[in-house]
Amino acid sequence: MKQKAGGLSRRYVTALRNHLKNGPRGSLLPALKVGRRAAALGLETLDLARIHERAAATLKLSGGKKGFIKQAEIFFAEAVTPILDAYPSAKRGKAGLRRLNGRMNQRTLELASANRQLQKGIIRRKAMEAALKKSRDHYSRLLKDSLRLQEGLRQLTYKVLASQEIERKKISLELQDDIAQTLLGINVRLVSLKQEARINTKGLRDEIASTQRLVVKSARSVRRVASEFCNS
Repeated sequence: MKQKAGGLSRRYVTALRNHLKNGPRGSLLPALKVGRRAAALGLETLDLARIHERAAATLKLSGGKKGFIKQAEIFFAEAVTPILDAYPSAKRGKAGLRRLNGRMNQRTLELASANRQLQKGIIRRKAMEAALKKSRDHYSRLLKDSLRLQEGLRQLTYKVLASQEIERKKISLELQDDIAQTLLGINVRLVSLKQEARINTKGLRDEIASTQRLVVKSARSVRRVASEFCNS
């Protein structure tokens, strides 16, 4: 019985697909034949309604045009006629059939709504993924820029320190030259004093005073150069 019902279900899908292709003016004779086969198998209206619902899901009518849904309802109404004729008690249940059709239509609309919500969710998820990728790329560029700036700052610091070291060496050489010249001058004066002491005592005092002034001047010069060296 299940095999026969399965064969009928496939037959129903084929007949419904062809009916939808032919449009609203297509013949309903295939639906009537399917209904007669269902009645011969002893199926009831609910069984055929389930077969119709599975066929609608197979053909994806929930997300299709409303015209296709209406055509499918007409097809089902024609297919269920032989079952109604075979079961007199079912004739009294036409109102129930209409209610069943209404529920099926409502179910189809609900499926269509759920499908739309699913599509919206997919779109939102893709938008979030795109935004996340954009943010990741943005922070990656910021990190690269930061590393590049750090490298530039490191090179600049090296150049400044190298320049300062060169300046210190220059000042140190100037200081050494200045001190050497001062000491040489003092030595010359001392030699002169030694010779002057033998000849002129008064001239000796003048030379001593002059040498003292030279020492003071030299000390000031050393302090000045040392101060410049420390402040550089």
